[in-house]
Amino acid sequence: MKVLNLYACLGGNRYKWDEVAEEAGINLDVTAVELDTELAKLYQERFPNDTVIVADAHKYLLDNYKEFDFIWTSPPCPTHSRMRKTNTGEGERKSKATYPDMKLYQEILLLEHFFKGKYCVENVIPFYEPLIPAKKRDRHLYWTNFNLPSDLNGRKASNFIQSKVSDLSDFHDYDFRKYKGNQRVAKIARNLVDYEAGRTIFETFLGIHKQKNENQKSLF
Repeated sequence: MKVLNLYACLGGNRYKWDEVAEEAGINLDVTAVELDTELAKLYQERFPNDTVIVADAHKYLLDNYKEFDFIWTSPPCPTHSRMRKTNTGEGERKSKATYPDMKLYQEILLLEHFFKGKYCVENVIPFYEPLIPAKKRDRHLYWTNFNLPSDLNGRKASNFIQSKVSDLSDFHDYDFRKYKGNQRVAKIARNLVDYEAGRTIFETFLGIHKQKNENQKSLF
């Protein structure tokens, strides 16, 4: 099975996929795309069997989406975040107003109308009413073409927002201090997708995929 993991970061969503695939008796072929070269290097160390590509994930999706069975994409969220609006104003610590990055909706529409496989688009709950309806789970929105469980078994949002980098390192079983790039370590650690949520979503997808291959009636 060919899987595309876009904006891969350090693979929070991907962390438990091998366990799920092994339980399902499926051979997993994962391609990860990450623009930050330091993150890409660390992702490759963490998942040595994945194909890691340093590239613009948005363009890579457009050029290659037909090659995959399942696509997970987590486009950058800062311009959509409620914190963006909360922090807009005067002073050194305030952010300037900016256009929301519409690549998020471009990818949703591309996958919804042209992709033949299953997909999951993940992002934060925005400061505006989502332009395309999504499935809300804790602090995230998910756009998928399959049903999601009401509970993704992840940690609550407050646990991530308030956690120190050391606590998040313990939770994700990864030392974020390895990162020596230009992004803030705390930002990377707090934005990493909860691996239990990633596992539950992937398990749900595999249930559909297996039923389709065995010509059984889908429950979704």
